[in-house]
Amino acid sequence: MAEQAQYEELIRQFSAFGAVKKEMARILPSDCPSGSAAVLTLLSRHGDMRISKLAELLAVDMSVTSRHVAHVAERGWIERSPDPADKRSRILRLTPAGEDRVREMSRRTTQLLAERLSDWSDEDVAQLTRLMTRLRASFDDCRSAHRAPPPDQPELSTRTPAITQ
Repeated sequence: MAEQAQYEELIRQFSAFGAVKKEMARILPSDCPSGSAAVLTLLSRHGDMRISKLAELLAVDMSVTSRHVAHVAERGWIERSPDPADKRSRILRLTPAGEDRVREMSRRTTQLLAERLSDWSDEDVAQLTRLMTRLRASFDDCRSAHRAPPPDQPELSTRTPAITQ
C-alpha cells in the first residue's frame, strides 16, 4: 500500500489536472461545449441509447443530460426517435452531421495530445492509458465497465478520446 505522502501528492496532481481538461475543452468547436461533446462521444462509442442510459454514462442527473441532449439535437447532431419497446421513451442516435462533429473533435483532440505528448515514448502513453483505465475501474466508473481493455492491452480507440465531465 502506498504511503500517506504518495496519496497527498496524487491529490495535488488530480487538482492540477483541471488545467489539462480546460485546455482540451478550449479546442472544442465553439458551438460544442464539453457536455455536448460528451454526449456525442458516448453515442459514438456505445451506439443508440435511451437518455437514462446516457445520464448513467455521463454520471450526471437527468435534467443536466436533457439540457445537453437538447443542445445537440437543436444543431442536428442527434435524432430522438420513439423507443419501439416503450413509446414514452426516446432512443438517441447520432446523425451524419453528428458523426462529422465527432470526427472533427477527435481530430482536434488527437492533434493536441500529439503536440503536448510529443516527447513521450509510445510506452509512456500506453502506460498512462493503462493506469487511467485502472484508476477509473477502481472507482467503478460505469463507462470503463463497458469497454475495459484486457490488462495487458490499453484501449487505443480511433474514436474521440473521452472528453467527459
